[in-house]
Amino acid sequence: MKFKALKWLSAAPVAAALVISLAACGGGSSQPSGSPTDALAGSDQQTLDKYTTADVTPLDKIDKSKLGLVTDGTLRVGTLSDAPPNIFIDPSGKFTGYDNELLRAIGDKLGLKVEFASTDFSALLSQVANKQFDVGSSSISTTDARRKTVGFTNGYDFGYMAVVTKSDAKVTGFADLKEGVRIGVVQGTVQDDYVTNTLKLEPVRFPDYNTVYGNVKNGQIDAWVAPSQQASGQVKDGDGTKIAEKVVNTQNFTAYAVNKDNQPLLDALNAGLDAVIADGTWTKLTSQWYTDRPTAAEQTPQGWKPGSKAVQIPAK
Repeated sequence: MKFKALKWLSAAPVAAALVISLAACGGGSSQPSGSPTDALAGSDQQTLDKYTTADVTPLDKIDKSKLGLVTDGTLRVGTLSDAPPNIFIDPSGKFTGYDNELLRAIGDKLGLKVEFASTDFSALLSQVANKQFDVGSSSISTTDARRKTVGFTNGYDFGYMAVVTKSDAKVTGFADLKEGVRIGVVQGTVQDDYVTNTLKLEPVRFPDYNTVYGNVKNGQIDAWVAPSQQASGQVKDGDGTKIAEKVVNTQNFTAYAVNKDNQPLLDALNAGLDAVIADGTWTKLTSQWYTDRPTAAEQTPQGWKPGSKAVQIPAK
């Protein structure tokens, strides 16, 4: 597997255009249905500090009566069911994964119960905007276009994007994604936008990660452009597949989505996030769920850090 760690670049040639994308989960129809929303519009203008708050409201100053929750005392969360290691349902029926366990820890800091419900990514942001859910938890890339629909917490993760192929494929990475290559994506994701709007190619769109990966294995598509965390969760020894290449981008971040007019809830979640960073919970969960990020350097590449600008990650 090839691996690159790249600084922020402009969206021009393929190798440079790649890094405007971040991992994000999604779902929808398996057939092309017109041009998807350009979730990447304006994201190449973002910087690390543009949206990250300087500090947070202290936990003891959070007024839980003003959080505007669907049900008082409970965070109702929309999430996905098929995208390990981030968001999935385990064999016992529990919603789990890195994003969801981190959110449970944040809920504990705030004294709130956390209830999850499964949905499609293609509907999630509008459901959060319409207050069907208090929070969206789905490794969501915080692009400027998406901020027109929802608000976002401070970041808790950064993004990778990957190319998944059969082990003996001629496609060896992003530079090989050209006309004539059958490229699979999950509809509504940043990867869909990347292939459609940056590469100007027509991908084959699938409803979920299990289906698109199955089509890589059986040779119906040549490559899957994927969030690399979900690619790692799908690719198994003996499947005849591989992660051909992945690229890291730290100049955007992954965050929880909230109704953009609900500032009290955003403030509360940011306070809880800083609290789980400061007490070491974030580091513990990151090591547990991302086994390829065992060290502090791998968890915070190129100077990226989670939470507000004020919070400090404790030394191990």
